[in-house]
Amino acid sequence: MRASAALSIVADNPAAAAAPSVADRIRRLQAQAKNLAREHILALETAMAEVERLSAEIAGGGEAYPVGVREIARRVAADCEANGNTIKALAGRA
Repeated sequence: MRASAALSIVADNPAAAAAPSVADRIRRLQAQAKNLAREHILALETAMAEVERLSAEIAGGGEAYPVGVREIARRVAADCEANGNTIKALAGRA
């Protein structure tokens, strides 16, 4: 009877078995932070679009809304549109 050979686990990629360097970890964390920032900017754009929509509705709501509220809502809608477009342009370059 033959003695069986001992089995050992060998990594397919020896480089993957080594712990990542500090520089690799930093690059990975920076990439994650950039992805989260993109998501956060998208959430801001979405919220601003909703504020713009609501403001436009109030601005065009007629006599049901006080004149001062309609005027502020009109300005908020315009500001949200302009600032939203600026954010989209700036985020597109990032």
